[in-house]
Amino acid sequence: MSEPALNQQPAAMLSIRGLNTWYGESHVLHGIDLEVPEGQVITLLGRNGAGKSTTLKSIMGVVPRRKGSIALQGVETINRRPYQIARQGIAFCPEDRGIYATLNVLENLELPRRINSSGLSTEQILDLFPNLRERLHSPGSTLSGGEQQMLAIGRILRTGARLLLLDEPTEGLAPAIVEQIGDTIHRLKEQGYTILLVEQNLRFAMSVADHHYLVDHGQVVAHYDRESIERNVDTLLARLGV
Repeated sequence: MSEPALNQQPAAMLSIRGLNTWYGESHVLHGIDLEVPEGQVITLLGRNGAGKSTTLKSIMGVVPRRKGSIALQGVETINRRPYQIARQGIAFCPEDRGIYATLNVLENLELPRRINSSGLSTEQILDLFPNLRERLHSPGSTLSGGEQQMLAIGRILRTGARLLLLDEPTEGLAPAIVEQIGDTIHRLKEQGYTILLVEQNLRFAMSVADHHYLVDHGQVVAHYDRESIERNVDTLLARLGV
């Protein structure tokens, strides 16, 4: 990696070593190494097609073939099925948000299975996202992009998972909604959640995250903390093609 070793961090909630992933004959991830310390927000940065979303899908086990080590609090998950991984306490909010168009907001919220009693109640989720309270009985197909994103995040908070994987949560959203998503991530961190975030908006990522991994051609090529990323903004913007 291009940056020097960082200061001592909290214990890793998620540790990935030598992760390789394939779609058919296409070898997408080439030995990904990264750690997600408990209680922190970590971002994966990189151009489109770099392997960021595939990393999240590999963690959840929803890719055809993967090899290496993915350990959640020291427990290996590489050979487990997606539903088993989810029950260990990982929740995934995909880039397409996965909202069921024919179900209303309340039905979408109450769809996921709880894995433990620490999942947020519907009322707590509506307090977190007041916009959804007014749309509670509206079909998913009528929601704006921002409302869909709030619903997608709210839905995974019902499960009780403490590690949240968020794939491009600000993509295509108005600045005011992006700010609200940022505030939500800060609040979740304060409540002890651990978040691994794929993000194209560098300034947004810098505003919410503790550490950043730059992914290129299916490999981690740099690792930045809050201070070092400030010194490398121009270089990063060039590498991200922004």
